[in-house]
Amino acid sequence: MNTKTALITGAARRIGAEIARTLHQNGFNIVLHYHKSFDEAEALATALNAERHNSVKLLQGDIRDINNMPEFVNEAVSAWGQLDVLVNNASSFYRTPFGSVTESDWDELHASNVKSAFFLAQAAYPFLQKTKGNIINIIDIHAKKPMREYSAYCVAKAGLLMATLSLAKEMAPEVRVNGVAPGSIVWPEGENTLTENIKQHILERIPLARHGEASDIAKAVLFLAQSTFITGEIISVDGGRSLGI
Repeated sequence: MNTKTALITGAARRIGAEIARTLHQNGFNIVLHYHKSFDEAEALATALNAERHNSVKLLQGDIRDINNMPEFVNEAVSAWGQLDVLVNNASSFYRTPFGSVTESDWDELHASNVKSAFFLAQAAYPFLQKTKGNIINIIDIHAKKPMREYSAYCVAKAGLLMATLSLAKEMAPEVRVNGVAPGSIVWPEGENTLTENIKQHILERIPLARHGEASDIAKAVLFLAQSTFITGEIISVDGGRSLGI
């Protein structure tokens, strides 16, 4: 049987790592991309390769540099000679209070959230055509529902949403392109850490009354990866928060 190959960007930690685990558990070979998180990426690859020998390859790179995209994709394809699924998960996320947004902020958030995904899709297209593969972009419910103090990020994710729809039309009929839009899944960390009061306020606006898990996103990605008659769709995985309650 022909084992399918998935390239997952930003797959060393958090949601990306869970997507890698889930696809791997369902028989995919994984090209696990990381930028700076080598220790986490190596540990994950070691664990998954212990479960199934020679089923995960590491791929380091800064996907914001679109000049390296052809070489990057060629290296991913060379692992097993094919590419069936591209998951554009890598993302930058940080506050940009309006009035103090810099061009550097704008360029960084757009480069990591939409520009890289678009040009990676373009570079991967010939290989995905051969396998009748598909692309899954990890978007955000805030592509449609802006957050105060995160305007540049929200605009970038809105761009990724439109890129998903545009690429679905451009790449048809051979390649399907869809998106998954997480709501409150894993709480932000570092400088984006939320207070307990803010977390409670968010939970009160979710009909299912809890935040989701990384596995919820991974299962949606698996569903889209295995579906054969869905393209140009964005699945919100947010516990109903998009209902606006």
